[in-house]
Amino acid sequence: MSTAIALRDVTKIYRRYGRRRQFSTLKSAILSGTMLSDLRPDETFPALSGVSFEVQKGQTYGIIGRNGSGKSTALKLVAGITKPTSGTVSVDGRISALIELGAGFHPEISGRENVFINGIMLGLSKREITRRFDEIVEFAELEDFIDAPVKTYSSGMYMRLGFAVAINVDPDILLVDEVLAVGDEAFTHKCLDKFGEFRRRGKTVLLVTHSLGLVERFCDEVLWLDAGRARADGDPRRVVGAYITAVEQREERQLAQEDAKARDSVEASASGETGATLEAGAKDEPPPDMFRATEGRWGSREVEIVGVRFVGEDGSGGHVFHSGERVSVHMQVVAHEPVEDFVFGIGLFNADGVCCYGTNTSIAELVGDRFEGTGEVTFAIDGLDLTEGTYKVDVAVHKRDGVPYDYHRLLYTFRVKSRTKDVGIYRPRHRWEFGGGIRLRPRIGE
Repeated sequence: MSTAIALRDVTKIYRRYGRRRQFSTLKSAILSGTMLSDLRPDETFPALSGVSFEVQKGQTYGIIGRNGSGKSTALKLVAGITKPTSGTVSVDGRISALIELGAGFHPEISGRENVFINGIMLGLSKREITRRFDEIVEFAELEDFIDAPVKTYSSGMYMRLGFAVAINVDPDILLVDEVLAVGDEAFTHKCLDKFGEFRRRGKTVLLVTHSLGLVERFCDEVLWLDAGRARADGDPRRVVGAYITAVEQREERQLAQEDAKARDSVEASASGETGATLEAGAKDEPPPDMFRATEGRWGSREVEIVGVRFVGEDGSGGHVFHSGERVSVHMQVVAHEPVEDFVFGIGLFNADGVCCYGTNTSIAELVGDRFEGTGEVTFAIDGLDLTEGTYKVDVAVHKRDGVPYDYHRLLYTFRVKSRTKDVGIYRPRHRWEFGGGIRLRPRIGE
């Protein structure tokens, strides 16, 4: 199998733009001899650093990574839009690039004229464009708007026309950069069908996307870029799995930092160390409407919650879990004097503040007998049957009549991850069953 695309030890360096050392004209920059070579390290940043990969002819190759990782830069290098600072880029075959939404479209002229201009730019003759014109317009679903100025198009219309032109020039290599995100569901399916058709015809596709499911479904190989460097490449499931793990670890650190900051802010507000006062920041008085309170902590503190942590089914603490797995909430509590009237409670809220679930030991028909010294309370969830999203937790210890000893409002965050993109909050355990003449099969490959 021959190579369609090859990047070998490619580095691409851009200049950081700021108030220092600005040039009024390109001529002044050239005459000063300080384009890139004379800039200090802090005045440049490497979009790519020593990146190498090969795409064989007929392959669908994916590039993944978070924003700013160098994905789009790699695509622009392959398209010839920009040149590498060092290293080599080799391409064998005619390229059609769908990299920037509406790139190459002139806003003042009609969609019809733009189709011809873009087709010629992509290497077609006027006769070839005329022969394919109706197919392009039909695929873009713009029959009623093709003679309107492109500046009147919505972003979705821009994208549809650009995609329709790009795929109908019959390229050897198709470059696609996350443009399907602006299309509606029906058009996205049409585009995915075209990807499948391209694969069957032995065309080469280089795809940059945040859609990991799309990568696993279509790509033969995938490259993971992180801060301009290649972290992993090869089998899509292996690379995507490694990428997801890294993303979850980053989210773990971020959530821990945000929770710690929220708790510090509440404590500072309650002690009068800051000028700001949170809505629920008073130490002794609960807010008038619990479900409309923001982050805060209140109560007499005769019994105090001194620590809260989430524990996954592997026994380790964390903030990021997967839908359906076992999770427990552990509260470390201290009774500064013996008490006999006490209730432990917990509340679960989604990111919009909707209460997903709330309960306490009294509702569970458990009556406090005696508590003194230190103790630990564990709220164990056998299956975290929630859809993907971010959730907040309230924890509390209070008297049976509701008077709080210590109430922590929305100070603890965890995130649920799921490869299944269903909607809502609750994800019940379920299965599908079919009878009669209904036949379905798992989605595999295309």
